[in-house]
Amino acid sequence: MTRVTGLKRFPSLRTIAAIFMAVALSAPVAAPAQSSPQGAITIPETVQIFGPRNPNVRRATAVVNGDIITGTDVDQRLALILAANQNKVSDEEMQRLRAQVLRNLIDETLQIQEAAASKIEVEDAEVEQSYARVAAQNFNQNTTAMDAYLKRIGSSPASLKRQIKGELAWQRLLQRNVSPFVNVSDDEVKEMLERLKAAKGTDEYRIGEIYLAAPAEARQQVYDNAVKIVDQLRQGGSFVAYARQYSQASTAAVGGDLGWIRLAQLPAELATAARQLQPGQLVGPIELPGGFSIIYLIDKRQVLMADPRDAILSLKQVSIEFPKGISEAQAQAQAAEFAKAMHSARGCGAVDEVAARIGAQVVANDQVRARDLPGPLQNAVLGLSLGETSPPFGSIEEGVRVLMMCGRDDPQSDSGPSFDQLMGQMEEDRVNKRAQTYLRDLRRDAIIDYN
Repeated sequence: MTRVTGLKRFPSLRTIAAIFMAVALSAPVAAPAQSSPQGAITIPETVQIFGPRNPNVRRATAVVNGDIITGTDVDQRLALILAANQNKVSDEEMQRLRAQVLRNLIDETLQIQEAAASKIEVEDAEVEQSYARVAAQNFNQNTTAMDAYLKRIGSSPASLKRQIKGELAWQRLLQRNVSPFVNVSDDEVKEMLERLKAAKGTDEYRIGEIYLAAPAEARQQVYDNAVKIVDQLRQGGSFVAYARQYSQASTAAVGGDLGWIRLAQLPAELATAARQLQPGQLVGPIELPGGFSIIYLIDKRQVLMADPRDAILSLKQVSIEFPKGISEAQAQAQAAEFAKAMHSARGCGAVDEVAARIGAQVVANDQVRARDLPGPLQNAVLGLSLGETSPPFGSIEEGVRVLMMCGRDDPQSDSGPSFDQLMGQMEEDRVNKRAQTYLRDLRRDAIIDYN
C-alpha cells in the first residue's frame, strides 16, 4: 500500500548516512589442515597480517572524486551533534559518530557534484537566505548571534551553509531528473480518498521516524547501529536531534516528524508496531525492505474528527500559597478548605470576590489550548462545564491552585486532505524512493581515497 504522508526517503543533509561496509572476514570454523576454499577465495587456517595498517580504520579525511573532506570538516559537523546532545557522548559513541559524519559528508559531496554535473547552480544569496531562516526559526537569533553560537560550540557558519547548499542542490536535482518521470493517476488518488472517508472516526497517529538504509552486505552493522541509537533515546536522548543527524529520510530536516497519518498508509511492519504504542513511547529497530526504522509516537487522534484537545479555553486560575514549614497534614486540610471555597463560587463572575475573601490570587487567560495543559489536567479540564473548577493541584512548595472554566471554543472537524494535496503527497513518496536508488548509484560509482 502506498505511503502518502511524508515518508521522504531521499536523504537530507541534516542526516548521518547509515551505510556500513563489512570490516572484516570471520575466521573459518573447523577448517581443514591446509586451507579452506570458499568459491574463488582460499583462506589459510593461520592468517598473518603483514604491515601495521588496518584498512578498515580510517582517519576522518577523504577525497571524493577529487574533492577533499578534511578533518576540520568532520569536527565542525560533529560539534553540531554534540551540542544537540549536550555533549553527553561516550568515547565509544564519539568514534562511531565521527565515522558516520564522514559518511554523511561523502554523501553530501556526491550530491553537490552530481548537481554541478547537471549544471544546477545554487546562488550564495539563496544559501544566505536559508541560513537566516534557520537562525530565526531554530535559534530565535539573528545571523550574527548564530555565527557566534556556532563558533562557540566548535562548528562554523561555513559548515552549516555547505550543508544548506547541498540540500538545495539535491532537491533541485531531484526536481529535474526524477520528479518529471513520476506519475500518480487520478484513479489512485480517488481510491485513497475513498479509503480515508471510509476510515472516518478511526485512529490516526503523529509519528516520528528515524530511517536507516541497510544494503544486504551491511545489514548487521546497520542493525547494531540502530540498537545503539534506541539505547541512547531510552536514556533520554532527544528524538528530534537524533532524527536530524542520523535518519536517511528527508523528514530528518523536521526531526523525523511524518505528520498525521493513518496506519493503513504505513508498511505493515510499522503499522503493527505503532498500533501498540501510547504517546511518548518508542519502538525499534523494525526491519523493512532496504533498511530499519525506529518510530516514536508523538500523538494520537481520530481520522477526520475534531480533537477536543484543540479547543481554545478561557480559564481563570485561582491559587494560594502555603506558609513555610507547614506539615503534609496541614497542607491537605488547607487544600480541602480552598477547594470547598472554590466550589461555592458561582461562576467566573463571582470567583474574584471569593478569592479575595480567602486571600487567593486570580490570573485569567482566554487563549489556552487544551493540548498545552499537562496530561493529567487535560481530561479533567475538558470535562468541566462553564463555571466549574478542576480538582486542586500543586505542591507544598508551590502552593495549591484550581482552574475554573469560563469559556470554550471547540475545534472544527478535519475535512482531510484535498485531491491535489493527496496527489502531491503520493508523488513525493515515489520521488523519495527513486532518489534513494539515485544516491546508491552515486556511491557505487564514486572514487574515494581515504587518508
